[in-house]
Amino acid sequence: MQRILGAKKPEKERKVTFYTKDTIRCPVCDASFKREELFSGRINADEMTDELHRTYKPLQAFGEVYPLVYEIEVCPSCFYAAFRADFLPAGAKCSAELHERIDNRIQEVQKVFVPIDYQSPRGLIEGAASYYLALQSYELFSADFAPTIKSALASIRAAWLCHDLHAKAPNDNWDYVAGLFYRKARYYYRRALELEQNGQEPYSTQRNLGPDTDKNYGHEGVLYMAAILELKYGPTDDPVLRRERLKAAKVSVARMFGFGKKNKSKPGPILEKAHDLYERLKHELQEGDDEDE
Repeated sequence: MQRILGAKKPEKERKVTFYTKDTIRCPVCDASFKREELFSGRINADEMTDELHRTYKPLQAFGEVYPLVYEIEVCPSCFYAAFRADFLPAGAKCSAELHERIDNRIQEVQKVFVPIDYQSPRGLIEGAASYYLALQSYELFSADFAPTIKSALASIRAAWLCHDLHAKAPNDNWDYVAGLFYRKARYYYRRALELEQNGQEPYSTQRNLGPDTDKNYGHEGVLYMAAILELKYGPTDDPVLRRERLKAAKVSVARMFGFGKKNKSKPGPILEKAHDLYERLKHELQEGDDEDE
């Protein structure tokens, strides 16, 4: 795919991003690079979607800016990628396995995202590709890095960025790619909850469970995301199984907002979204009842 106009990299004079002074050394290939970060004051928050995704209004001075593009650390040499807190410790722990997969990692990402370049300021394509690269890394990470919930976050954010790419280039099949990431996100959120509940891979110690960068909705956010993704992207070929999963999602959401008290762990916006989701789940389940009669 050719680089699309709407996702072009920021021009220098726009001063949207800067490179940090400190150099990062890749624990996999030993290459050195500097992190790209957003200047403050370059974004203007807009609405939040039903997927807890914060959207942003373009600013006249800087145009469209996508904060998610800069959240994943990517080595521009070997394409090893991970969330910033995990990049060095997890990369060091799994350096041999990650090094063995360098060629495969580069080949796989280039099948979907072409061209990509992490030597220069990132565009939407580099942002989306960074989460896909992170997914390949988290397959290798041990439970102490909470790889399943991190894979859920990487998948949903990749889906959002591919949705943005589709808005810019509707004929380039980015909507299809977004659908693939949405279904991956649904799987990883379900699996993360299972592993949290049975104690095999707890994520409660993680600093930020997102799903976006503006707020941390914690465990309640994970429950909500699992439910909304089941409703919107869950398989429909088995009506009995779908009904069973939607019922479970409805119970989970009801418990979450049923407390009705706004506090730090359950801030108001997610309670409002959860109530709307509960009504949508109830509506679909009622429609199923009507069809059975």
